Amino acid sequence: MHKQNSTDSTPPGTSFRRAIRIQQSVLAAPEKRLLIWMAERTPLWIHPDHLTIVGFFAQLMAGVSYSLARSSQMGLIGAVLFLVLNWFGDSMDGTLARVRQQQRPRYGFYVDHMLDSVGALAVMAGLAFSGYMSPLIAVALLVMFLLLSIQSYLATYALGEFRMSFWSFGPTELRLFLILGNFAAYRWPTVVKGHRLFDWGGAVGIAGMFLILVWFSGRNIARLYDEERLS
Repeated sequence: MHKQNSTDSTPPGTSFRRAIRIQQSVLAAPEKRLLIWMAERTPLWIHPDHLTIVGFFAQLMAGVSYSLARSSQMGLIGAVLFLVLNWFGDSMDGTLARVRQQQRPRYGFYVDHMLDSVGALAVMAGLAFSGYMSPLIAVALLVMFLLLSIQSYLATYALGEFRMSFWSFGPTELRLFLILGNFAAYRWPTVVKGHRLFDWGGAVGIAGMFLILVWFSGRNIARLYDEERLS
C-alpha cells in the first residue's frame, strides 16, 4: 500500500516522520510505468482498499494452493495465478492512492505490512505442507523474511528511509522467481540426488537474505553510530 508519501492526513499533534521510499529493483522502472498506466484507467468505483483486500486474499489463496499441490500438481499452477493476482493488488493499491492523491500514510503503512506478514506466513505454511519444500526450510525462510521486514521497519523509523528493494531485488522479482520455480517444479519436482527443487531454491534464498540482513543492519548501525557519536 506504501502511502507514506504525504502527511497531510496526520491529525494535529500527531508526530509522523515522512520516509523516503527507496526502490532500486531491476524491474522498478517499467513496473512503475505499467502501474501508473493501469491506475489512470481504473474505474472510480474501485478504491485502494479494494485492491489491498484482493492482494491479501490472493496471498492467502496462494498458500492454500501450495498445500493442495501435495495431492495434485495443479496446485502449483493455482499458486502461480494467485501470485500474479497478489502482485496486482499489492502493487496497485498504493499506486492508485498516489495517482488519485488519496494517500493515508500511517494507515497504509501499517495495514499493508501487517497483512504482508500474515500473507507470508500463509505462503510458507502452504509450501511446508505441499511436499515440494521441507518444513524446516519453509520455517527458516519465514524467519529470515520477518527479520528483514523488522530491519526495514526499524530503518524507516530511525533513518527515515523505507527500503523496498535490496541489491536490485524487490517483491516483484521474488514473486517472479517463485512463479518460475513453480513451473520448474511442475516439470522437475526433484533435482540433484533426489533433493527437492524448492529446497535448493529455499537454501539459496535463506543464504541471500542472511547476507542482506547482515550487510544492511551493519551499515545502518555504523551510520547511526556516526550520526549520534558521543563527544
